[in-house]
Amino acid sequence: MRPSGRKLDQMRAVTIETGVTKHAEGSCLIRMGDTHVLCTASVDERVPPFMRNSGLGWVTAEYGMLPRATNTRMKREAKDGQSGRTQEIQRLIGRSLRAGVNRVALGERQIVVDCDVIQADGGTRCAAITGGWVALRIAINKLMKAGLVTADPLGAPVSAVSCGIYAGQAVLDLDYAEDSEAGTDGNFVMTGGQLIEVQMSAEGATFSREEMIRLLDLAEAGSQALAAAQLAAVG
Repeated sequence: MRPSGRKLDQMRAVTIETGVTKHAEGSCLIRMGDTHVLCTASVDERVPPFMRNSGLGWVTAEYGMLPRATNTRMKREAKDGQSGRTQEIQRLIGRSLRAGVNRVALGERQIVVDCDVIQADGGTRCAAITGGWVALRIAINKLMKAGLVTADPLGAPVSAVSCGIYAGQAVLDLDYAEDSEAGTDGNFVMTGGQLIEVQMSAEGATFSREEMIRLLDLAEAGSQALAAAQLAAVG
């Protein structure tokens, strides 16, 4: 039995609310159960120095957690500097979103996706990637409407979901109670049924090839559900 009472292949409730900030070209608030992440996409007509005169666009991301996103207050990273965990997560978000972008079609401009965790209950990086794509989609829609981008640089939605071995069983979309006790934990980033990145590790017990395939099957089903929610949000 899962702590939440969910079935092994049942995700948490997912809602995506768009247009939640006034100034960003794209924004959404994604809720995956009790994990809530604010995602904004900002368009910059300049690219980083290493991309100048390349004819290619660039998509990058920043990630952070508000001090009281968890059950005890954390220090603001702006005060003491980013942790290694934060740097690793925001690089993952950036890599994942770029994998779904035709950078030639985007043109020589940069879009920065900011993901701020308001409330954390497991799977914050997955929610950030999923919501980040929605914010990116909205921003690009505005560029296309303005005639600044002529060919759509985005393909199928990019989404991410966690899967793991909890109490000896493969489960989909771990919340914190499961994530903290899981024997195996994995994050799966996908687009159109294709893998972008997989992060898997044995947290307390090794896992078999058969278990890994089972987790992949769960992740594929979760990715399809998230893609439907993403498209509904921007439709």
